[in-house]
Amino acid sequence: MMAWIQFIVGASLISAGVVVLALSVLGVFRFNYVLNRMHAAAMGDTLGILLVLGGLIVFSGFTFLSLKLLLTIIMLWLTSPVSSHLIGRLEVHINERLNEHVREVKH
Repeated sequence: MMAWIQFIVGASLISAGVVVLALSVLGVFRFNYVLNRMHAAAMGDTLGILLVLGGLIVFSGFTFLSLKLLLTIIMLWLTSPVSSHLIGRLEVHINERLNEHVREVKH
């Protein structure tokens, strides 16, 4: 009985992760501006990676493999937002037509 619960939880997490990653890919293709595309990709891969690797952790149980998967999640969660932020800042600094895509907010 416990194996079935482990299978259902793991399969559900992996399925949800695949759906999030697929929606992220759809967002990358649907958005027109590079910063919007990058945001869709960064947010999708962060949540998608958590769900897929979380499902794999549930499948593997409490083993050394689950510790390695958890460390992979932590490493990707630390590096993906930082790299996305740096790429976004580079785009803001080198894009000469940025005002066409960004609405100005008046305070």
